[in-house]
Amino acid sequence: QVQLVESGGGLVQPGGSLRLSCTFSGDNFAIYEMSWYRQAPEKQRELVAQGIGGILKYTDDVKGRFTISRDVPKSMVFLQMNSLKPEDTAVYYCYARKLIAPYNVAWGQGIQVTVSS
Repeated sequence: QVQLVESGGGLVQPGGSLRLSCTFSGDNFAIYEMSWYRQAPEKQRELVAQGIGGILKYTDDVKGRFTISRDVPKSMVFLQMNSLKPEDTAVYYCYARKLIAPYNVAWGQGIQVTVSS
């Protein structure tokens, strides 16, 4: 069973940076699509950044500020967040989807990111 554990969240001032990490275990990391989602209070969970093979996609709100990357030997995925804004405040979730049948999915427990002065 796939397990995802996020780390690196916290409180940061506007304009600051944070790097989220997600550690993957329980299957072959190389055959999973990895993504980051976030959910702000009273809002729906939304896709922030997605990595499928060498293709990276970002929601418009974070383009140019956030970067998703992965370390296959360490089975980890990262989200580098720069120029943070108060509206980036949310719980951030790591997400994994297997690229072959049965296309299992898994979620991390979520980690809080708060951008405030």
